[in-house]
Amino acid sequence: QVQLVESGGGLVQPGGSLRLSCAASGSLFRFYDMAWYRQGPGKQRELVAGITSGGRTSYANSVEGRFTISRDNAKNTVYLQMNSLKFEDTAVYYCYKRSTTQTGSWGQGTQVTVSS
Repeated sequence: QVQLVESGGGLVQPGGSLRLSCAASGSLFRFYDMAWYRQGPGKQRELVAGITSGGRTSYANSVEGRFTISRDNAKNTVYLQMNSLKFEDTAVYYCYKRSTTQTGSWGQGTQVTVSS
């Protein structure tokens, strides 16, 4: 029902920065709890950062202090600002909309590659 489209991925050198965007469809975005997940090669999908409808944020220990999740409700968009990128940040990054009444929604993902 809710469509999520990620953008902003690409190739970046260690220590560099990228900003990912996730655009959501619909008129109820301001009520959604949103999150970013990632899945590296040969690894399980993991939660990277989350943001509630009220703006409360949370982060995985591995990205705390380097990544920032934010949202712009007027634009139906959630962002992930990634700084001081490391090789181990290489993954496909997925946008996720949490739901307590049905299965959550996933975007198609955007590739982030950190390489020298």
